[in-house]
Amino acid sequence: EITAGTPVHLNAEVANTDRSVGTLLGHRVTQAHGGDGLPSGTVRVSLNGTAGQSLGAFLPRGVSIDLRGDANDYVGKGLSGGTISIAPRPENPTRPEHNVIAGNVIGYGATAGSMFLSGMVGERFLVRNSGVEAVVEGIGDHGLEYMTGGVAVILGPTGRNFAAGMSGGTAFVLDFNPSRLNPKERAAGVFRFGGIGESDAPVLQRLLSDHVAATGSPLAGELLAGLDRGQDILSRFTKIIPVAYARVKDIQDEIANSGDTADSENAWQTILEAAHG
Repeated sequence: EITAGTPVHLNAEVANTDRSVGTLLGHRVTQAHGGDGLPSGTVRVSLNGTAGQSLGAFLPRGVSIDLRGDANDYVGKGLSGGTISIAPRPENPTRPEHNVIAGNVIGYGATAGSMFLSGMVGERFLVRNSGVEAVVEGIGDHGLEYMTGGVAVILGPTGRNFAAGMSGGTAFVLDFNPSRLNPKERAAGVFRFGGIGESDAPVLQRLLSDHVAATGSPLAGELLAGLDRGQDILSRFTKIIPVAYARVKDIQDEIANSGDTADSENAWQTILEAAHG
């Protein structure tokens, strides 16, 4: 079925002794179909229980893992196009955003794909992320460290030393506390802060909607319901983006609007000057 690319849905129970669940499956998909993987949602894996370390590590495009329970460290390590969603068991009576859903170092070195985590996670969330879109409801210390691309939506508190060494990508943080930023980079003006712009709103709303669809998150559902009622929910979000990265994005937009191509010599020279390259 993997070789043929036939859609398949698997169900299984997991325990914390089950490590790297989905990684060998992802290897088989990549072996059969190359780096492009499969169409989104071709292989769906539904899990119940407590997953061990490295759930969905290196998961390629076309494979999705949906866990009802919780997970240990390294969820989505090296995620390469797949989708991972984790939510508490339906019988859990507590609010997800007040509880830890996964451990430390979630999404380390991820390059593509998406993660939806209905709850809080530990330290070093999305370290060295270069392309994943992720939604989470609170993180520990050192979040987004050395991030170079992708989008992080954080619907809860952030720990200290936030965004240290972050050189690319975008973060949308609910009720953000600027004191949690890496103090040296905050003082040096490394980041551009702002509200949710006209081009940002559809991205944020899409990710909130996807988060609700994937996890049933009560918090994200309430935020979307507030938007539907006309409440100014978006004003509670802060957009955080490295200044040099923002300059490059601005130049890319200008190049596109001018009709020039992004790989022209003039375009590259302008980008390098903006990035001090």
